[in-house]
Amino acid sequence: MNQDTKNPGMAAVLSFVFNGLGQLYNGQILKGLLIIFLSSLTMLVLILGSILIGFWLLGKIISIKVLILGLVLFLGGLIGICVLGIYSIFNAYQVAKKL
Repeated sequence: MNQDTKNPGMAAVLSFVFNGLGQLYNGQILKGLLIIFLSSLTMLVLILGSILIGFWLLGKIISIKVLILGLVLFLGGLIGICVLGIYSIFNAYQVAKKL
């Protein structure tokens, strides 16, 4: 077996554990770091939305606009994490298969 051959299953599992790790395993350093950065950014958006929703539920913020903003941030972060995760897993698997 060639030493440069990458295991597609391992690449997919690493990307499942944390987005971008499969790309790093495949040797795609810049792509992996970009995916890790974007994943971290979408997680921060999700957390910020959760905080705003939590403050509204606790009665600390009365404005309905803040609740809507919190919901938009939460759903945007959640959708971003899911889309980026699926892309990361699929891409890491496909690239490792070609190597």
